[in-house]
Amino acid sequence: MTITDPGPTSGKIVEGRHVLPLRVYYEDTDAAGIVYYANWLRFLERGRTELLRLLGHEHSALRDERGVNWVVRRCTIDYLKPARLDDTIEVLTSCGELRGASLDMMQEARRGTETLIRAELLVACMGPNGRPTRLPQGLRAALAQVAGSNTPRSRHIQV
Repeated sequence: MTITDPGPTSGKIVEGRHVLPLRVYYEDTDAAGIVYYANWLRFLERGRTELLRLLGHEHSALRDERGVNWVVRRCTIDYLKPARLDDTIEVLTSCGELRGASLDMMQEARRGTETLIRAELLVACMGPNGRPTRLPQGLRAALAQVAGSNTPRSRHIQV
């Protein structure tokens, strides 16, 4: 048997959304074998990080070369269905409104066609002094690939 190591993945952009495949590991679950609610934040972070990497704007380069730190200012999550040990899920990420120093991001996790969670975030760019700084122009242009033209400015998830 030959095992081919595909290496880590940054996912791909499909129909205007970033798609990152993940597997649920034992360490991600609680005593009942379902994903512990706080671990969804880690999955969502991976989705946003890999989106930036795929667009050529890694967190480390933004910080080291531009002095920009990418921070979550607000996060609202709806937990709809559980994910379980060994499930394969996809984290989907897209952008809403792009403003001067911040942007709205919409994320969801799916197992096949089932939506497991939905999240809306307000992400801000902070300079090394802890003050807001403008979203770099190159990053703004790159994020346009996953920005919905009819996506309303997110403030709260509508249930």
